[in-house]
Amino acid sequence: MEPLEHWPTYEVFVQRTRGSHAQHVGSLHAPDPDMALVLAKEQYARRSQCVALWVVPTEAILWTSPEEEDLFQPATDKSYREPQGYLNTRERLEKFRDRLKPLTP
Repeated sequence: MEPLEHWPTYEVFVQRTRGSHAQHVGSLHAPDPDMALVLAKEQYARRSQCVALWVVPTEAILWTSPEEEDLFQPATDKSYREPQGYLNTRERLEKFRDRLKPLTP
């Protein structure tokens, strides 16, 4: 290994209790995934409760930046899913029925 090179970086996630969500607790450098798991156990699970431990190569994680927040805006109007989407429903239904009256025998 060259003097300025370093081992790959791994992100560490810990699940503290059964049924709880895994939480990101930190990062570490290790030569391979097996050693990353050993180092993560020593660093993040030795002194506190842990039921599951995950190590993930940092390069395998994809993320968005805050500048890309528009990706999470709905592409279409979904106001029908909100209570406000049902405002004036009676009036709209009556207008629709009035338009249908000439068509019905």
